Amino acid sequence: MKTGQLLYWGARLVAAIIMIQTLFFKFSASEESVFIFTTVGMEPWGRLAVGSMELVASVLILIPSLVWLGSLLAIGLMAGAIMMHATILGIEVKGDGGQLFIYAILVLLCAAYSFWISRKSIPVSFSKFLPSFLQ
Repeated sequence: MKTGQLLYWGARLVAAIIMIQTLFFKFSASEESVFIFTTVGMEPWGRLAVGSMELVASVLILIPSLVWLGSLLAIGLMAGAIMMHATILGIEVKGDGGQLFIYAILVLLCAAYSFWISRKSIPVSFSKFLPSFLQ
């Protein structure tokens, strides 16, 4: 396997694994997840909705023909998470040393890379809505 392919698969796996790993905490209503979503005014509906969307993004990013869609969803979710950290939560949440913030940035970067590499597989019906540099 070529280096480019390894990097592409690695980015997809890192994004999916991080999102899947956090699902337990969202779906089990862990203290930290409840605190986060209460602080941003989205508990419990936001916690469950975000968790569900992260599950969908994690699956889609691993399906070769749908990487672009999973990546796009992950980019949107992580942009929202980063904004919540930057505006409401702060970088560090409940003494985590910024770990959740770092995870969000890492997933965003991996998803952006995966989207860029997979952009040629976007169906024409969707790609016509994208800016020309993404087509």
